[in-house]
Amino acid sequence: MTHEGAFLDTLPPVHRGWLLSFAHEVTLPAEARIFDEGGAADRFWILHSGVVALDVHIPGRGPVVVETIGDGELLGWSWLFAPYRWHLGARTRGPVRAMEFDAARVRAAMEDSPAGGLALFRAIADQVIGERLRAARTRLLDLYGYDAPPRPGAQGAGR
Repeated sequence: MTHEGAFLDTLPPVHRGWLLSFAHEVTLPAEARIFDEGGAADRFWILHSGVVALDVHIPGRGPVVVETIGDGELLGWSWLFAPYRWHLGARTRGPVRAMEFDAARVRAAMEDSPAGGLALFRAIADQVIGERLRAARTRLLDLYGYDAPPRPGAQGAGR
């Protein structure tokens, strides 16, 4: 997890203010289901405090947690790509305070302000999507291990 405001810190101040103009504060109770995999991705959040577990539904097992996010992190990026459906589910682990954004309103503002839209898109691509893909890769390597085949000519190769 990262520090308070981490996602917002990646935006230039002018674009940070632009994005925050679309926010309203929300408080979510402990163990609240925020969204389900496959549901309409019509909102997103930046967490002030609390922890949210991201999960995937496994037939016969139910939701399995694949990652947790916390203070300063962005919750949800499926709203950015058609068909605007959640790829994962999310549940609060305890009470959560966050800024909530209406996705359609922000997408429209991104069209109206290409500079703001590009800054937001870059922040999401690097700080959210890229970081979560790197984390998933690390988890898979931990889960399945990695036995690299020896390089040809390397000491011990072919023995």
